[in-house]
Amino acid sequence: MSEQTRPRYTRVEDEPSGFAVGGTAFAAVLMIMSGSFNAIQGFVALFQDEFYVATREYVFQLDTTTWGWIHLLLGLLVLFAGFAVLSAKVWARAVGVVLAVASALANFAFIPYYPFWTLTIIALDVFVIWALTAHGRDVAARD
Repeated sequence: MSEQTRPRYTRVEDEPSGFAVGGTAFAAVLMIMSGSFNAIQGFVALFQDEFYVATREYVFQLDTTTWGWIHLLLGLLVLFAGFAVLSAKVWARAVGVVLAVASALANFAFIPYYPFWTLTIIALDVFVIWALTAHGRDVAARD
């Protein structure tokens, strides 16, 4: 084929969808909420030792004060990472995913102490992981 008859393809940059941008912003807000919930859960465990009671046959039998510090520190990290994701920092998406996984694992281990609440936070963390991995590049492309 000659140069003139060859079709020319150009790459069209897609605009990020409103759903992608909104989903990532919503994930950032959920991170802020989830981090706050974890921090509150940690404060309760620190200041009221008798509030959480686990079954005897559970593998992760830690003192409630230990769980309090775990939830408090992890919650504050998730909270600050949520603010970083909200401000569209590229590194914050990766940190947000790692912290959401850590939060989900910590809450999974905490299920016997407060089942409904921890399952709710795990569900929020799963959505955060999905939103940050599925649509994070779209939001970064918009900036």
